[in-house]
Amino acid sequence: MIRLYDTRQHKKVDFTPLHEGEVRMYVCGPTVYNRIHIGNARTFISFDMIRRYLEWAGYEVTFVQNVTDVDDKIINRAAEEGRTAAEVAAEYTEAFIQDMHAAGVADPTIRPKATEEIPAMIELVQSLVDKGHAYVVDGDVYFSVRSDPRYGTLSGRNVDEMESGHRELRADGQGLEDRKQDPLDFALWKAAKPGEPAWDSPWGQGRPGWHIECSAMSHKYLGLPFDIHGGGQDLVFPHHENERAQSECGCGTAFANHWMHSGMLQVNAEKMSKSLGNFLLLHEVLEGARPEALRMLMLQTHYRSPLDFSPARLEEADAALTRVENALSAADWACQNAVDGAPDALDGEALRARAQTCRGAFAAAMDDDFNAPAALGGIFTLVGEVNTALADNTLSVMDAEAVACATDAIRELLAVLGIALAEDAGTADYPEEVVTLAADVAGYGGADAMEAVEALLEARALARSEKDWARADAVRDGLTGLGFAIEDTPQGAKVTYER
Repeated sequence: MIRLYDTRQHKKVDFTPLHEGEVRMYVCGPTVYNRIHIGNARTFISFDMIRRYLEWAGYEVTFVQNVTDVDDKIINRAAEEGRTAAEVAAEYTEAFIQDMHAAGVADPTIRPKATEEIPAMIELVQSLVDKGHAYVVDGDVYFSVRSDPRYGTLSGRNVDEMESGHRELRADGQGLEDRKQDPLDFALWKAAKPGEPAWDSPWGQGRPGWHIECSAMSHKYLGLPFDIHGGGQDLVFPHHENERAQSECGCGTAFANHWMHSGMLQVNAEKMSKSLGNFLLLHEVLEGARPEALRMLMLQTHYRSPLDFSPARLEEADAALTRVENALSAADWACQNAVDGAPDALDGEALRARAQTCRGAFAAAMDDDFNAPAALGGIFTLVGEVNTALADNTLSVMDAEAVACATDAIRELLAVLGIALAEDAGTADYPEEVVTLAADVAGYGGADAMEAVEALLEARALARSEKDWARADAVRDGLTGLGFAIEDTPQGAKVTYER
C-alpha cells in the first residue's frame, strides 16, 4: 500500500486510486517567459520520479502538465523585446521541452497549452457566474472568495485573516482592488488592454486569469475528481487554493483526491534570487554537469524537504554515481570473463537473496511517501555487496550468474528513479581522442570509441606476447593519458574509464 503526504489533509494517508489500476495526475507546468531555473527543475524531477515509480508499481498513469503561454510576465517580456507574446511563448515552450529532455524528465501524456484551451476556460467562468460564485465588472470577471465556505482548507488559512495580493492598476489608472467586492477576490477573466492578446467572451474581449487555466485543463483531460494534483510548495497558496475553490464551486464536485507538493530549493543555504547572484538556470547548470548527477543530488533529499544545492554537493553526487558505474562495469567485465570450471567462491544464493531483499526494501521505501533517499540507500548497499563479491575473486559461471542478478537489480531500480547510467548510454562518455589513438597505435580504422578501446587492448596484448614492451607501454600510456586505467588480471586486461 502506497502512503503519501496529502497537503490538504496535512498528514500521510493511504493512496487508493479512484479507478483500480489507473492513476490520473496533474502537475502545474511552466509559465514560458524565460528558461526554467533549478528550483523549477526540482519540482519536475520529483514528480517525474513519482510517476515512474507508479508505473513500475503497475499503474497506468495519465500525466497531464500544462504550459501557461499567456500571462502578464510573457506580455511584459514581449513588450521589452519588441516581439509578440506568441513569439516569446513559442520560444520558451520549446526551450522548456529541451531542458526537460536534457534533465531526463519524460514527456507528459498530455501537454495542453493555455491559448488552445480558451473555450473550456470561458465555459468554467460562465458556470461560476451563473452559480453566483463570480461577478462581472466592466469586462473583468472575479471569483468571490467568501462564496466558498471551504476556502482556505487546502492551505490551512483562515479567510478572515488573509490579506489580498499586490495592488494592480488598470490602463485608466483605477486600482483593481477598488473594483472588487472583496479585496480577497481574484480574477478569472481580464478585460482586454491595448496591444495584449485577447479572445472573444460573453464579457467582451479579454484573456484568462492564471488560476482558471489549470482548473479548466485538468477538468477537460482528467475529469473530476482525479487522483493527484502536484506542484511546488510555493503554489499551495494562492494558486492551488484558488484552483480548488473555483473548480469545486463551478463543477459541483470534488477536484483532486490528493494534493502533493515538493519542497523549496536553496543555493548554498540561501534563498535563490537574482539579487544574491545565485539564480541558476537549469540549462546553465547542465552545461557543466551530467543530468544524472543533478538528479542523484535532488533525489538524495526527500521530495518534500528543503533542498540545499551547491556545486560541491553536485560534484559529490557525480562521484557517487561514478562509483556505481565503475562497480557495474567491473562486474560486467568479471561476468564476461568468468572461468568455466573454476570453483564457486561466492555464496550465490545469498547474493541473489540480497538482490531480492533490495527490491523489497526499495518498494517499501517508495511506498512510504516516495522516500527516494531511503531507496537509494538500499541500492548503494547492494553496490557495496557486489564490490565485496568481486574482491580478489575469479568468478565461476555460477558466481557470474549471481553477480549478474545483483547488477540487474541495481540497474532496474536506478532506472525506476530515472537515473540513467553512463554504461547504459553506450560509449558517449568516452573521449573522441581514443579513436585517434587507436588509429595511430593499433591501426584501427573505425569510428566507434568502444571498438577503439578493444583494438588498443588487443594491440597491447599482442605486443606483450611478442615482448615489444615499447609498443605495449605506448598503448598503456596513451590510454592512461585519456583517463583510462588498465588492470592486468588472470582473465586478461580490464580497463575502466574515469571521466
